[in-house]
Amino acid sequence: MRTNLNPLAVVRNLGILAHVDAGKTTVTERILYATGTTHKRGEVHDGTTVTDFDPQERDRGITIFAAAVSCAWDGHRINLIDTPGHVDFADEVERALRVLDGAVAVFDAVAGVEPQSESVWRQADRHGVPRIAFVNKLDRAGADLDTAVASIRERLHLAPLVVQLPIGAQDAFRGVVDLVRMRALVWPDGADTVVEQPVPQELREEAQRRRRLLEESVAELHAGALEEFCARSALSPDTLVTALRDLTGSGEGVVVLCGSAYRNRGIEPLLDAVVAYLPSPLDVPAVRGLRDGVDEERPADPSAPFAALAFKVTATRTGRLTFLRVYAGTIEKGDTVLDAGARRGERIGRILRVQADRHAQVDRAVAGDIVAVVGLKSARPGATLCAPHAPLVLEPPGVADPVVSVAVEARRSADTDRLASALARLAEEDPSLAVRTDAETGQTVLSGMGELHLEVAVEKIRRDVGLDVNVGRPRVSYRETVGRGVTGFVFRHVKQDGGAGQFAHVVLDVEPLERRDGQDGLDADQASAGFEFRSAVVGGRVPQEYVRAVEAGCRDALAEGPIGGHPVTGLRVTLTDGATHVKDSSDTAFRTAGRLGLREALRTCAMVLLEPVVEVTVTVAEDAVGAVLGDLAARRGRVTGSATRAGASIVTATVPLAELFGYATRLRSRTQGRGTFTARPTGYAPAPVTAVSR
Repeated sequence: MRTNLNPLAVVRNLGILAHVDAGKTTVTERILYATGTTHKRGEVHDGTTVTDFDPQERDRGITIFAAAVSCAWDGHRINLIDTPGHVDFADEVERALRVLDGAVAVFDAVAGVEPQSESVWRQADRHGVPRIAFVNKLDRAGADLDTAVASIRERLHLAPLVVQLPIGAQDAFRGVVDLVRMRALVWPDGADTVVEQPVPQELREEAQRRRRLLEESVAELHAGALEEFCARSALSPDTLVTALRDLTGSGEGVVVLCGSAYRNRGIEPLLDAVVAYLPSPLDVPAVRGLRDGVDEERPADPSAPFAALAFKVTATRTGRLTFLRVYAGTIEKGDTVLDAGARRGERIGRILRVQADRHAQVDRAVAGDIVAVVGLKSARPGATLCAPHAPLVLEPPGVADPVVSVAVEARRSADTDRLASALARLAEEDPSLAVRTDAETGQTVLSGMGELHLEVAVEKIRRDVGLDVNVGRPRVSYRETVGRGVTGFVFRHVKQDGGAGQFAHVVLDVEPLERRDGQDGLDADQASAGFEFRSAVVGGRVPQEYVRAVEAGCRDALAEGPIGGHPVTGLRVTLTDGATHVKDSSDTAFRTAGRLGLREALRTCAMVLLEPVVEVTVTVAEDAVGAVLGDLAARRGRVTGSATRAGASIVTATVPLAELFGYATRLRSRTQGRGTFTARPTGYAPAPVTAVSR
């Protein structure tokens, strides 16, 4: 065991990120096996994995819920979160990334960077999470490290720093050359441990060439390495390791390793790279939050005032578990903490070290820990827990707007209340699920991120609660936007019913927001935050406090648009003029004027209905491409690219989400079961009236 002055220096909080089926869960299982945490290798296809412990995960063979595990390697404690790869569960990935210090991105050696790999990479970019890359499945037919690395460079637009050279290819893959230490690491057939050997004679020249390329790439990006390279025309292993760690932390480059997790080859070097290159809680910036409206920083120090973020809530047979990332301070069993958002106290019943669905009780948790606690009654995902004497509100993870909805009802009227309770609990555990009652039909509507997301939620009710549930046909969530605006729209709100009245006079300009991409649609960020309000009032004709009330009223009006009552997005409202009354004007009056005035203004605008669109990547045999293209065209799809890789054709298209319901079954029937597809949201685009009427 190593000794460190600060125990936090030997902690690594990391996630495993990738496209579905790239091998994230298998990598996690092999990490647990290599570190001695488990004594038998779990397999996804056998349903014996530690992290995919939910019955639905084992039935479907995919990760649905982010699972936390802990293990030890080379004197370091690694807190690991295995995240979902399916696009419908991107919100689980978002919440995990919010609390991680680093990540391992897993790529398929045949497919390279796939659509969801790119999406989770961008998510990690937004959170500033340092990453290393692991090119998996080098034992597959068609696997090629150089092609996968080229796709990393081209699609992720960064400098891949390849630190290994494969020994053998495809079925003959048996080890790697470590280009940093210039040694061979080989896994003999049937062996579970790595054997260190000299670099094979036939690979020495190629290894030297690649080592030189690595040194040159690092020297171009790192000032300290450049100084040594200019002086000695080479880099020492220690300098190389230091430079690679710095470049990983800054995001200027990504260290690339390779292996085959299924065959248990490449895991030990991956763990060494996690320890060497990914940051500890001490290496990342101190967490920042708001205290009484003022920005405050909390260091990763067990003696600092306590601050933690709840990123996951789940109900188990033994009680409600709240998963926390502790950023500062220390908590012990029985402590009282403050839910800073709700401004209420919570008592810590128990503190658990989590091993997926198994838990070990611990006495306390300190800065840098990821633990679960029992006893919190109301904390939700995204809640800040802190010391009562030092309140702090941390920025919560972002929550995406749901795009697909279904009507749900209990088959027996006697179960209606149980269903309502179960749905409320689901929405509490998963903020990307929304439950509402349709005002026109009275139906209970469950909304989520996709068909699979809703299927999993409904099946969870059936299994966990034992309820028979009827589910309606999926429907997408439309938006409305302004196609052509209006200027100088005048609205007067006058109300007099005895006593003090209400008077507000506003003049509004309404115009579409400029599209960042120059196209007709909105990307995902614009759709979720597509509203701007400005004031151009001069001479104090509308006081500033009333201007804020007008803005609040305008935001109220965005909930329902004039076309079909859908949320309105993608517009800018400018308050150009107005008038007040010395007695009857108030915040309430101007908020009402803003709400009613914008509603009336939108009715005079040329409005456009928007529907969610997704980028679909279809992988099929070459003889089935024609049928797939025809089917995509019938679904209003627009083909954006095609390529041939490892004997298969890959077609990329933009398709309205509403047209993808049932597409998996259709694709299988048209390709004799050989076709697969993935989809990721890209934003919103104008919807033809005929498509919506269906």
